[in-house]
Amino acid sequence: MAQPTAYIVDAMRTAGGRRGGKLAGWHPADMAGEVLNNLVDRTGIAPDAIEDVIMGCVSQGGEQSFQVGRNAVLASRLPESVPAVTIDRQCGSSQQAIQFAAQAVMSGTQDVVIAAGVESMTRVPMGSTGALFAKEGLGRAKSPRQDERYPDIQFSQFMGAEMIARKHGFSREQLDQYALESHKRAAAATERGDFREEIVPLEVETPDGPAIHDRDEGIRYDASFESIQSVKLLADGGVISAANASQICDGSSAVLIVSEQALKDHGLTPIARIHNLTVTAGDPVIMLEEPLFATDKALKRAGMKIEDIDLYEVNEAFAPVPLAWLKHTGADPEKLNVNGGAIALGHPLGATGTKLMATLVHALGKRGGKYGLQTMCEGGGIANVTIVERL
Repeated sequence: MAQPTAYIVDAMRTAGGRRGGKLAGWHPADMAGEVLNNLVDRTGIAPDAIEDVIMGCVSQGGEQSFQVGRNAVLASRLPESVPAVTIDRQCGSSQQAIQFAAQAVMSGTQDVVIAAGVESMTRVPMGSTGALFAKEGLGRAKSPRQDERYPDIQFSQFMGAEMIARKHGFSREQLDQYALESHKRAAAATERGDFREEIVPLEVETPDGPAIHDRDEGIRYDASFESIQSVKLLADGGVISAANASQICDGSSAVLIVSEQALKDHGLTPIARIHNLTVTAGDPVIMLEEPLFATDKALKRAGMKIEDIDLYEVNEAFAPVPLAWLKHTGADPEKLNVNGGAIALGHPLGATGTKLMATLVHALGKRGGKYGLQTMCEGGGIANVTIVERL
């Protein structure tokens, strides 16, 4: 008997908003709810046919507390009968939402599931949930038993990025050149209109009055190597700066994932199918290197080689991550993050997984590609890999 298949019917995202920028006025539940509304409207799926919403979110405090996935449903036009859950796999939260949704469909337990993500890094700043408890003398994430296993080690994504750069021999110049290319590709994609199909326009308030936000706010169209080089390094003797790391960003995104039976029952046309789901974990200290090894495992499980993949989306948390991934896999740099990445477009933490999938499946369609691979580094030394086939 053939293995059940999970299909992607559509995928969309908001345009990224800078910290304190155009999306700062949107409550995260309302922002995510608006994306859910648009996904339902564009696919034509009956709202009461949705069996679950799986929402990725990292900073689950403040306006993103009390189960923001369910709050997004209640802020949308979906009926109260649609359940939701909020999950945290750090930066890979909504990529894991895709994988959980696909697993639900492939297991036969559900037929119509939305994988989504949201993060307002303006309204719920990164690290704010831990800082709140630290004021009370609580909230230290690293436990005494972890201290015994990893003595005198402070888990840090920033230090992990520095470690990757040293291990793989990347200079600051190489990282800054990569960052410049991210802005160039994102700017060119925007000017070509390549993001138009994936972006949900949102009404926003500006100093000049109401406006529509439908262009990623973080892209620096006038970026130059000299301007990127002028940004101060984050550590003496290091190579990482704010300019070669991902941008703090507000945003939301969503993907509709269904079974073959749902395609027939609801008259839906898929744009892609899920080809492989992989998640691995490794060294929590260097932390951000795991996408390299997760990709090896995913390709082996799928019976594929890196040359079989037409486009890759590797999250640009820090420039050393995609560069190390390229070096390890031998992948073609011309197929990597072809429309730019998080250095230019922003990294809205829990929303980035479904955001990258929206970009990947639409880019495959525009470029006539068949297979796409998405991966990202995640706090704690974890990485997801999702391989899709464009239909």
